[in-house]
Amino acid sequence: MEYIVETNKLTKRFGKEYAVEAVDLRIPKGEIYGFLGPNGAGKTTTIRMLLGLMEPTLGNIKVFGKDLKRERIGILKKVGSLVENPSYYPHLTAYENLETIRKIYGVPKKRIADVLEIVRLSEVTNKKVKGFSLGMKQRLGIASSLLNKPELLILDEPTNGLDPSGIIEIRNLIKRLSKEEGMTILISSHLLSEIDQIADHVGVISKGKMIFQDTIDVMRRQSQKKISLKVNDYERANRILISNGMKADFSIDSITLPEHHDEDIANIVRVLVENNISVYRIEEEKRSLESTFLQMTAEERGL
Repeated sequence: MEYIVETNKLTKRFGKEYAVEAVDLRIPKGEIYGFLGPNGAGKTTTIRMLLGLMEPTLGNIKVFGKDLKRERIGILKKVGSLVENPSYYPHLTAYENLETIRKIYGVPKKRIADVLEIVRLSEVTNKKVKGFSLGMKQRLGIASSLLNKPELLILDEPTNGLDPSGIIEIRNLIKRLSKEEGMTILISSHLLSEIDQIADHVGVISKGKMIFQDTIDVMRRQSQKKISLKVNDYERANRILISNGMKADFSIDSITLPEHHDEDIANIVRVLVENNISVYRIEEEKRSLESTFLQMTAEERGL
């Protein structure tokens, strides 16, 4: 697999405190990578180091296969970013704001119309930004990050503070950029529900440490369903299942089975009934992605 971003033991320390500790980030080409973690976990610090805005204490960063420290300018010419809140001049129009940035990049003026079309702000080209909604300002910020036709787009909490319609707008925009423009996108968030709906890969960071990194499908598989049985004698039922080679988690008031096929569950119930165990109820319990994420980060925090 080709990686657009690779970090090795990336670390940032402030005094004795570690904001980021030994993070190995792997962002595949052409994918949407969800960088997930609670507020204060180290997401923005990591992103600042990826953009050369902050010097790592230890470790190294490769972007497009090149060392960021040695080829920073060349790399950043192919990167677009929106870190925290977008910067803009409220008394200027959308077009005028983008024109100030276009001059820095040295791209053709036509590119302004192109990016306004991409973020669907063409109808407000000549409207002053102070009259924009928060969602429109976020889209303008993304438009500015697209002016240089980046191969890698980095968005730090782009849906922060938005209402549901604004969140949906940004989510759909990110999906379109990945599909239609072929961009590799890193999006950070503290909301698993957002990452779950757009990301191909996900990395979970907590207290500066990477605690999970894989495809979103692998994370979903950690939320496997379990079957819970309510019976009249839990201790005896557990002994019967064990003696018949059937795995189960036993507690004083429940028996929980790992995911089984329907046929397996039917056999378990049959064995219990044949041994005079009354089965009162069979329930399916599915662990949500949210609970998986919360457990991951709680364990790291020692809660």
